[in-house]
Amino acid sequence: MNDTGATSTTFPPPGSGYRVLARKYRPKDFSDLMVGQEPMVRTLTNAFETGRIAQAYMLTGVRGVGKTTTARILARALNYKTDDIDRPTIDLRIAGEHCQAIMEGRHVDVIEMDAASHTGIDDIREIIEQVRYRPVSARYKVYIIDEVHMLSTQAFNGLLKTLEEPPEHVKFIFATTEIRKVPITVLSRCQRFDLRRISAADLVHLFSTIAEKEGITAEPEALSMIARAAEGSARDGLSLLDQAIAHGGGCVEAETVRGMLGLADRARIVDLFEHVVRGDVTAALGEFEAQYQAGANPVVVLTDLADFTHLVTRFKYIPEAAQDPSLSEVERLRGQEFANTVAVSALSRIWQMLLKGIPEAENSSRPAGATEMVLIRLTHAAHLPAPEDAARRLSDFSNGDGRGSALTNGSGGGHGVSASPLNAQASSMAPVSRGPAGGATAMLKAVPAPEPRDMPVGRTEVQPADKPAPLVPVNSVQDIVDLCTKNRDAKLKALVRNFVRLVKIEPGRLDMRLTDGGPATLPGELGVKLKEWTGIHWIVSLSKEDGAPTLVEADNTAREARLTDARSDPDVAAILAQFPGARITDVRIRAAEDEADEAEVPAPAAAESAEGDILPGDDIEL
Repeated sequence: MNDTGATSTTFPPPGSGYRVLARKYRPKDFSDLMVGQEPMVRTLTNAFETGRIAQAYMLTGVRGVGKTTTARILARALNYKTDDIDRPTIDLRIAGEHCQAIMEGRHVDVIEMDAASHTGIDDIREIIEQVRYRPVSARYKVYIIDEVHMLSTQAFNGLLKTLEEPPEHVKFIFATTEIRKVPITVLSRCQRFDLRRISAADLVHLFSTIAEKEGITAEPEALSMIARAAEGSARDGLSLLDQAIAHGGGCVEAETVRGMLGLADRARIVDLFEHVVRGDVTAALGEFEAQYQAGANPVVVLTDLADFTHLVTRFKYIPEAAQDPSLSEVERLRGQEFANTVAVSALSRIWQMLLKGIPEAENSSRPAGATEMVLIRLTHAAHLPAPEDAARRLSDFSNGDGRGSALTNGSGGGHGVSASPLNAQASSMAPVSRGPAGGATAMLKAVPAPEPRDMPVGRTEVQPADKPAPLVPVNSVQDIVDLCTKNRDAKLKALVRNFVRLVKIEPGRLDMRLTDGGPATLPGELGVKLKEWTGIHWIVSLSKEDGAPTLVEADNTAREARLTDARSDPDVAAILAQFPGARITDVRIRAAEDEADEAEVPAPAAAESAEGDILPGDDIEL
């Protein structure tokens, strides 16, 4: 329907019964059909001009787009006849001999049947028996079967043969909203036309034209609300317009339409979206409560929020979508602002959560409470990292080599183990908390110490947490090694000396980096032992920073420095020259040697034989 459709319609005389707008402004010819059906009109125009008229047509589309009306117009075009024209045509501006009766559904040769109430084979058998007879007055006998998908399987099978080879004077026009339910054997025998949804802009134009013809004052925002609620259906939109006129006493205003439809104020929906994006749960719940008290339906609030989320996402990729006349000024301007500032990942997450939350609110016995819970989840999710950030954190979490199971963020952006002396494997079930920067931190809960019990032979029970060992200062890796020596843990001592590079150490926290080959369990074991030996809880973190050299690496560096100094000594050089094949194997400082651990392996006898006055206080092994 357009301006032509509105002006070509004859109004009922004064005093006659009222006709609803959907019937009063029903299209009369192809020129009255809404914009968007041009492919069908072009196909029919070429077919009628060349005489290639099909024996059956299938019209499909959502409710209210004009399938039945199009079928009547098509029947009128097939049987068009005037004093000057006696052939099928789509130019129906002048009423023909059969036009009025066909459009009113009372022509004897145009038979309309509702398949929803005539579904059986008996109804189809009646049609099959009647097609043998020629039309009474028209050119074609036309059968219009609405909601054809409702026919039974037997009815479809009975119709096939007649549908494929009908008499020349018979045409079939089918209409359906469920094209998938129509057997492919029937579809293959029909020319199919998909009637498109009517855009909101076209609906607004239609409503404004009709309101003008009816002498009704209508606000553009109110017509936009009705167009959105119609969801592409002209009939639904005109029914709502009829209702809005009655509701507003002959005036269509945005506030009355909003109350009639149970809609929330679009500007307030935008405010609610802003609170959700910012993660302000208090403001979001307050805004929803205000809308709910004003009469907004909780489910409609969530649906409108989803619609605005979709609108913002479209603005990101289709900026010209802001020119849609059905949009309010608030939606247009603030939607573009959000499109420039909100990430697509955040919009996608909001959309997915709303798709799940809307059915929850619909099916809940307390829709307002369910809606608040959805809003709480949405605002909480605003503080979570994007999926790609989470994936990157998990990748960093493994540190590239599968190490670092349940870890917390270290000072260098790496991972840490919250040590527990009784449950080193609790990391797999650790709850995730969020830091101020949105980073994931897996925290291990402290596990109470078990009650003392008899232990099997060969097992050592960890000292209970309520009886801590005396505090021992730990300020370096060497202090940790000394603790290992003191507590006779040679294995842990060797692991610490060989694989621990210190990044940072302070009471209760150790940031370190493992060298290649270091066991992934070492941070957990070290945290347990440190708590046992020092009496305080330790968090051992794996860091990405290089850190200081391990004790073994430091010893090797110092040894190489001493060897270099020894080689540069003239006396040593003379000895090496005197004994071909001799080499320097070690350089030792006597003072350090005297303070060495008793467990150290003594130097070979060759070293003692090489002692001399090369360097005061030094031993050189050749």
